[in-house]
Amino acid sequence: MSEESRDGERPGEMGGEDMYNYQTPPVPDSFWTPTVCPESEHPYIIRGDFRMDPEIKCSPDLTLALIKPDGMKYLDEIESLIREQGFYVVQRRLVHLSPEQASNFYKDHYGEPFYPALVTAVSAGPIKVLVLRAREAVERWKHICGPRIVAEARKMWPESLRALYGTPGEDHKNVCHGSATPEKALEEIRFFFPHMILDPNILDEIQVEDYLRDYVNPTLLEGLTQVCKHKPIDPVLWLAEWLLMNNPYKPKMERLIALTPT
Repeated sequence: MSEESRDGERPGEMGGEDMYNYQTPPVPDSFWTPTVCPESEHPYIIRGDFRMDPEIKCSPDLTLALIKPDGMKYLDEIESLIREQGFYVVQRRLVHLSPEQASNFYKDHYGEPFYPALVTAVSAGPIKVLVLRAREAVERWKHICGPRIVAEARKMWPESLRALYGTPGEDHKNVCHGSATPEKALEEIRFFFPHMILDPNILDEIQVEDYLRDYVNPTLLEGLTQVCKHKPIDPVLWLAEWLLMNNPYKPKMERLIALTPT
């Protein structure tokens, strides 16, 4: 494609697709089952399917935002609003979906009366794909987008993007898309960014302190206690090996499998 966006990206090219990978201890939501990149013959493994402590809860506040072809003329205004609302853009791409890719992305709407028009509208031109991070990102972005029906958006939430920029009477041209749930957000993010590593999202100092207190300090304190008890020649190396062997959040294997020769 020859079209270029205002920031110089071409459809289908990565726009700063860096690994979103905080150097923090692993938690359950950091691990995902093998994922296959859409429209590719090559599988990209994001994370292993590990069984972790179910009581640990630390999921990233991420959502997927699409600026549809009919909304691209308002891209500057929409991205400005995103920044004003305190969202951090983790990843971005400019792509042009084929009708097959668009129908796959919106497969949950298959059978709905608006499905054919939606697929046609989304594949009509380039779209901007953004991964947004913020507290309660899914609900906040849905609130900014407004109701799917443009007429309802103008009546119920006149300051929403769909009320401001949507096309009345053509609800498939409603400017933007937002993930419906946090689970759906992760699925949609993997659709466009199969290489992306989804790690814990720790936004402020209090959360960091809570995370360290609950998941890091107990094990580290026990390890330091064992160092003092055993007095090894190389305490740093000994502690590192002890932490690897006694990490309570490492993948758990059945004993028979663990003892099987390789």
